[in-house]
Amino acid sequence: MVTLTTTTPEELLRQFRKAISEGHVVTWKYYADGDFTHTPPQWSGKAYMRPSTENGKLKFNIIKAGATTVTKPVYAVYHGRLIESFTEHFDKLFSQGNATALATFGDEIS
Repeated sequence: MVTLTTTTPEELLRQFRKAISEGHVVTWKYYADGDFTHTPPQWSGKAYMRPSTENGKLKFNIIKAGATTVTKPVYAVYHGRLIESFTEHFDKLFSQGNATALATFGDEIS
């Protein structure tokens, strides 16, 4: 799970979607169901990041794509690149980004 600490989790998520839609963030896309995937050909559709918000946090759980299992490289890339994108584009909208080393509650990897 990726967790971003923010006073405005819904706004941070809205800004992420907006930046993708406007072409400022080009390595992520989102679907009508709200899930995100990393778009470079090597990683596209290998997993999904499912957002949720709670007081002071924007969270993303990793979700397997279909019947596949999320491999360690996919897990690492999706978590690391998501934090990287938020740090590059939204550094003023959150104070801390964390990733769990292993799957946790809400993640679906196998």
